Amino acid sequence: MAVDILIGLQWGDEGKGKIVDVLAPTYDIVARFQGGPNAGHTLEFEGTKHVLHQIPSGIFHPHIQNIIGNGVVLDPIVFRTEMQKLSDRGVDAAKNLFISKKASLILPSHRVLDRVSEEALGSSKIGSTLKGIGPTYQDKIGRVGLRVGDILADDFKACYDRLVDRHRSIVEFYGQKLELGDQEQAFFEAVDYLRTLQLEDTEYMINNAMQNSKRILAEGAQGALLDVDFGTYPFVTSSTTLVAGACTGLGVAPRHIGEVYGIFKAYCTRVGSGPFPTELLDEVGESIRQAGREFGSTTGRPRRCGWVDLPSLKYSIMLNGVTQLNMMKADVLTDFDTIKVCTHYKLASGEITDQVPHTMDVEKLEPVYEELAGWRVELNKIESIEELPEAFKTYLSFLEQHLQVPITIVSVGPDRKSTLKREAIIA
Repeated sequence: MAVDILIGLQWGDEGKGKIVDVLAPTYDIVARFQGGPNAGHTLEFEGTKHVLHQIPSGIFHPHIQNIIGNGVVLDPIVFRTEMQKLSDRGVDAAKNLFISKKASLILPSHRVLDRVSEEALGSSKIGSTLKGIGPTYQDKIGRVGLRVGDILADDFKACYDRLVDRHRSIVEFYGQKLELGDQEQAFFEAVDYLRTLQLEDTEYMINNAMQNSKRILAEGAQGALLDVDFGTYPFVTSSTTLVAGACTGLGVAPRHIGEVYGIFKAYCTRVGSGPFPTELLDEVGESIRQAGREFGSTTGRPRRCGWVDLPSLKYSIMLNGVTQLNMMKADVLTDFDTIKVCTHYKLASGEITDQVPHTMDVEKLEPVYEELAGWRVELNKIESIEELPEAFKTYLSFLEQHLQVPITIVSVGPDRKSTLKREAIIA
């Protein structure tokens, strides 16, 4: 049995958590393969909003085993708080949650490193969430980091102290002091809690499940345009957000990849710094922000908003081998008379291209738009594909013809039930 993968195709915040929740009932296992508490997967059902940061989005389905893979960086403090919130809502998450012993640990000192290094960049700052993600991945690549399995060793505290001393010297290099306050005590209390859970060699667990014909869904965090290699570098995250990241972040061979679900919004958003060719800095952008409630589920930061960008979507589809597209938040565009779609870029040389250049510097790149008629119908009241207005169906068909991948799910509202499944025909 193959592993299906669900990833975001833009700069994150596409609505992956909702789609995982919708698809989850047909799977036996849902696994996170990269990222950390910088992710915020929002699910809404029965009138209640749920935000998950490190725990897979299948956790609300009691029959599903949920895995935090080795590619994830885990903050024990945030994780413990997240587990408590689930418990308060009557979810026994510990029963069906398995954590890779090879997942990296975020220490309180990683957060400090994140802050001082971001401050040192001044006006060139990346726009980090300051959750300690980047420094933790740096330690992983530098082969000095701590992993979940290390908390079971007798010398864990000594290993922790050595790493913190290393961090202290780096912080002092920036002319600051490493002050952890009560975070250190909270960290060790959270580590004690972590020891009570199911810590496993999850790569064996996943491969054994495949051999036993179990259905597995790998859940990505952030988005393809934030990938450390192929994203808008250096304004990217610190992990591999592409399909390839599921192979290394779970221990799955490439030949076992099945369906690849690519998630995108009917428009486009971005949080933090970095290029954004279709960004709208006017009242239209603000209207999208307010209608879409575009504020970060992890940080609360207002998201930058713009029209959908087809060259970047094609790029993400190509890099990930996407087999099905899922469009999110189509209802947000209801009040516009016309909808713009970026189909190409105009480079500084005057060349028109539909390829993503080495740099997406907006001073050297101008979006080329086509305009389509708006629909001005409240989509969130629609319960079947057949009821969709013709103008919206035209919008879907236009995107499909350019992207050459079927749009099989359309979300027209935040609730589970506002998710329409669709059969697409591409000419």
